[in-house]
Amino acid sequence: MTVPTLKLHDGTTIPQLGFGVFQIPPKDTKQAVLQAFEFGYRHIDTAQMYQNEAGVGEAIAESGLSRDEIYVTTKLNNGFHRPEDARRSLEESLDRLGLDQVDLFLIHWPLPTRYDGDYVSTWETLLELQRAGKTRSAGVSNFEPDHLERIVEATGSAPVVNQIEVHPYFANEAARKATREHGGLVEAWSPIAQGAILDDAVLLGIAEAHGRTPAQVALRWHLQRGDIIFPKSVTPGRMQQNFALFDFELTDEQMSAVDGLDKGENGRRGPHPDEMDVIPD
Repeated sequence: MTVPTLKLHDGTTIPQLGFGVFQIPPKDTKQAVLQAFEFGYRHIDTAQMYQNEAGVGEAIAESGLSRDEIYVTTKLNNGFHRPEDARRSLEESLDRLGLDQVDLFLIHWPLPTRYDGDYVSTWETLLELQRAGKTRSAGVSNFEPDHLERIVEATGSAPVVNQIEVHPYFANEAARKATREHGGLVEAWSPIAQGAILDDAVLLGIAEAHGRTPAQVALRWHLQRGDIIFPKSVTPGRMQQNFALFDFELTDEQMSAVDGLDKGENGRRGPHPDEMDVIPD
């Protein structure tokens, strides 16, 4: 099966389905990514805070795949928002990944209560790193509509993606709408709500109608809405299931039924971006 590619507003493209390595222990990351490559994944999403970039790099080196076959995203650690720290940290990420350039570099969290509320200079630094060829594209993660408005107004440049929490129980429509209004695409983290949706009666019914799993139904819902997703599992069977999304389609009625599961803020499972201020040791 061929994964669709979506065009970003900077002229580059991105695979709509990828493999996420959040919470995969560093010692297990290389094998998990190699397994993902075997199943056909070519888009890998990591982050400095995950502490497993080296494992991703080892897998890339051992995969036998050419660099242009693989799309690699990493994200800026919360402790490295100052421009000089951001520049240094990306160089260190490139060393760990064994690459000269990542495909996409994101500000992981806006941290509006840190750094005197300045995330604009951090965004300006990512744009600088893009011009320098250290990353092909620059984007953000967990940015609310007002965060997006501020950086675009200050710089005239919008992120190509905004990676935000999105799943059937939390559609996060305000952030999705704002991202698209600025020309960006939405990347959905926690696309199956960390498993919380898997016994949902609506999803179970749709899954039975298609001979699929509730997870596959939720992931297909994301794809048909235009979201970019990278489900994470180290279980080979589930990795294969998460990739098998392109030979069935939800009807309009089924899409609407999943839309109806949205609980608004009550469905949010992660921290609110206005309040998230954790800087790892």
